[in-house]
Amino acid sequence: MIEKFEGKFTKYEVARILGARSLQLSMDAPVLLKMTKEEEEELNYDTLRIAEKELEAEVLPITVRRPLPKKSGKAIKKLSEEEIKERLEKKAREEKEVKEEKEEKVEYKEDGEEVKEEREISEEGEIMELANPEDESVSEDVTEEAEEI
Repeated sequence: MIEKFEGKFTKYEVARILGARSLQLSMDAPVLLKMTKEEEEELNYDTLRIAEKELEAEVLPITVRRPLPKKSGKAIKKLSEEEIKERLEKKAREEKEVKEEKEEKVEYKEDGEEVKEEREISEEGEIMELANPEDESVSEDVTEEAEEI
C-alpha cells in the first residue's frame, strides 16, 4: 500500500494520516466511502483498515504540510587575497583598540595591584567588592578573640 503513494507521501506521512483517520473513525466520524454491510463485516469494522481503504480511494480531506528550510537567494562572493588581508588588518586594529580601552580603565595602586574605579564597578553592575589585605587582618583579630573566649 505504501508503494502506491511512494512519490506523493513518505512512509511516515502515510502512517500519520492513517493513524489520524483511524482515531477519527474510532470516535464515530462518518465513513467517507460508500461501503456495504458485507464489506464492513469483511473488514471486521477495523478503523485502521477502513482508513486504508479511504486513503487508497483518495477521499480523505487531510492535508500534509512539509516545513522546508528557507533557501537564501544571495550568492557567495569569493574574496580576493587583498580583501582578506584588509579584513584581517581591520580585525586586528579593532582588537588592539579594545585592549587599549581595557587598559585605560585599570588603575594602579601604590603596591602595584590592579583595581577598577568604583564608578566603573557600579556601571558594570558587579555585586561583590574587591577584597583588601586590611579586611583579612580584621577577620584574624576576630578569630583570636573568639579563641580567647
